[in-house]
Amino acid sequence: MTRKGSQLQRTLRRAALPAVALVLIALFGAYAVLGPNGMLAYGDYQRQLARRERDYAALDQRRTVLRNRVALLDPDHANPDMVDEMTRKELNVVRPDEVVVPLK
Repeated sequence: MTRKGSQLQRTLRRAALPAVALVLIALFGAYAVLGPNGMLAYGDYQRQLARRERDYAALDQRRTVLRNRVALLDPDHANPDMVDEMTRKELNVVRPDEVVVPLK
């Protein structure tokens, strides 16, 4: 029996390293497919990219509006209507014959 037991131990010892290697390969493979950066996360990345592109488009539109307002308020050639609107808004100044309609 000791001979069979020692032979079994030798076989198990020889098989241990390949078994550990197979387990590690399986773990890395599962992580490559199921992990946060794996193949299954690709769809989520596409959705995040589409959402961020929409956000950036809205910000670009807002930036264009702000650039236009800044250009209209340029001290060298300011738009009188824009200056009047901004002054009235900031100082809350209204003539007696005007009606103020709050929007918010």
